Amino acid sequence: MAPTPEGTISFMNVSQGSTLEIDLAAPPTLALSAIALFADLDGTLAPIEETPSAVKPDARRRRLLDALTHALSGRLAVISGRALGDLDRVLEGRITAVAAVHGLVRRTADGRIIAAAADERIGEAAAAFRAFAKADSCLLVEDKCVAVALHYRKAPLAAEACRDLAKRLGATLGLIVQEGESVVELRALGPDKGAAVEAFMAEPPFAGFSPIFLGDDLTDEHGFRAASALGGFGVVVGARRPTAARYGLADVAAAQAWLQRGLEAAA
Repeated sequence: MAPTPEGTISFMNVSQGSTLEIDLAAPPTLALSAIALFADLDGTLAPIEETPSAVKPDARRRRLLDALTHALSGRLAVISGRALGDLDRVLEGRITAVAAVHGLVRRTADGRIIAAAADERIGEAAAAFRAFAKADSCLLVEDKCVAVALHYRKAPLAAEACRDLAKRLGATLGLIVQEGESVVELRALGPDKGAAVEAFMAEPPFAGFSPIFLGDDLTDEHGFRAASALGGFGVVVGARRPTAARYGLADVAAAQAWLQRGLEAAA
């Protein structure tokens, strides 16, 4: 990413092929006593790797999240496209309140799991993705039971074919097509990341506080809008698109540093 003036995020206007400057300031220091914090994982709290399994537990991230959980009295939830078990693997089971598969599976702060029903259409889509991926060993199919993803990060030349396949399957099976960073996913109707924020905010310990949503992906836009509607705001990580977030941070390192400053200000 090219250097930009402080407080400004640059993104590429794909249709015009030009770079536009968007005045998206860095977020203010977190007032931890007044907020509830929601964060995506990949591209936000952890760097994006070639495959989901390449993201491992990390001591620095663990210390940061432990400190935030304590300072926020538990008002921290991770909201991700990963499956619940995979989130627990990366986070070492240290975060109780999580929403997985973009909100289709949610574990409350008291440990209850609320999940969308299994859908046989996802199995059909997964089978079609696997058949397609046999032609290229660099393609990865990730079956999350209530959704299925086709990753093409290691096969960028296959991106258009992957997206076309997902659109055809979505239309045929009546599933939602959801695109992300080098991945296309099929899922059934159900809660998204914004709905997950709304659900958490109606429950203890989140209720009554101002929601802040930190994320990088297109699916995080639902979270940004929900946080704003509930009196908080969104913070987008990375420079990539117009966004409903009010503030921006350059990358994972900047996001972690901002969270650390919030902890230091609260000490």
